[in-house]
Amino acid sequence: MDVFKQHLGGPRGSSLFAIRTTIGQEKGVAQLIAKRVEAMNLKSFKAILVPEQLKGYVFIEAVEGEEVQQACMGVPHIRGKPIGKINISDIEHFLIPRVSTEGLSVGDLVEIIGGPFKGEKAKVTRIDTTKEEVILELLESTNPIPIKVHADYIKLIEKRDRL
Repeated sequence: MDVFKQHLGGPRGSSLFAIRTTIGQEKGVAQLIAKRVEAMNLKSFKAILVPEQLKGYVFIEAVEGEEVQQACMGVPHIRGKPIGKINISDIEHFLIPRVSTEGLSVGDLVEIIGGPFKGEKAKVTRIDTTKEEVILELLESTNPIPIKVHADYIKLIEKRDRL
C-alpha cells in the first residue's frame, strides 16, 4: 500500500480532518500543507495521510481545526473547506492493505491491463496468493499457453458463477 504519511509531532487528543482535493493531486497537496505547517510553526498537527485507494482526499490529524484551515488556505488543488472531525472508523477500511488476488477465483474472466498482453481477455486457471500472481489462459489464442501475470495487472470482467 503506497501511503504518504508524515508525522509532524504534536500534543495528544487530536481529531481527524478530511480535505477534498483535485483527483491525482493528493500527494502534492499533502506536501504543500506539510511545508506550510513547518513554515507557520503550527504545533497542533500530528500527521498527514494520503490513502492510495481513496482518490480526491487528504486526511490531517490535528488538535485544532482552526490551524488546519490556516494551513489549507490558498493551497492549490484544495476544493472547499476542510471537513471537520471524522471518526477513524469511517476510513479504517482504506488504511488496511488489501491483497491483489482478493475476490478472484479459478475460472473468472479477466482483462489484462498492463504488460505485453495488455487488452487481452483471459481465464484464470490458478492463483498464487503468496506471490500475488495469477496464471491465465488467453481466450483468443489458438493454443492455450499459460501465462503468469501479477494480480495488479488484471481487471475482473466476469465471475465464474455467471459462466
